[in-house]
Amino acid sequence: MILELATYEKAPHEVRVTEEQLRSALFGERPVAFAHIAEDDGRVAGYAVWFLTYSTWRGVPGIYLEDLYVRPEHRGGGHGKALLRQLASICEERGYQRLEWSVLDWNEPSIGFYRSLDAVPQDEWIKYRLTDEPLKRLAGQG
Repeated sequence: MILELATYEKAPHEVRVTEEQLRSALFGERPVAFAHIAEDDGRVAGYAVWFLTYSTWRGVPGIYLEDLYVRPEHRGGGHGKALLRQLASICEERGYQRLEWSVLDWNEPSIGFYRSLDAVPQDEWIKYRLTDEPLKRLAGQG
């Protein structure tokens, strides 16, 4: 398996991605996502999966962190921070001005971790999403 998918019993949506979809997104002819792996003694301790965004407010690309996952037995060892540091470095090297992500509102350990990095919640924005039948209806196909 390419990545161990994190599962949360409170998660509002089921994980549907297949290994082939991940392989194509990350390693296909035209990758649409990128991944960084944190290792501990040669074993995968965690990963970050991200993609590029574009800000019309700033006029430059940014990084959207889709997944940051550290295996429970490796948490507290600095792997999550190292992965975020790597993404921040990419932003600095390439002139990107944003590193953004979402976190589930009940995930207090992660929220505390992000606050410890001085990350600022974007409470003034309401996130919207179209999937499945509503997306098909809007496209005129449902």
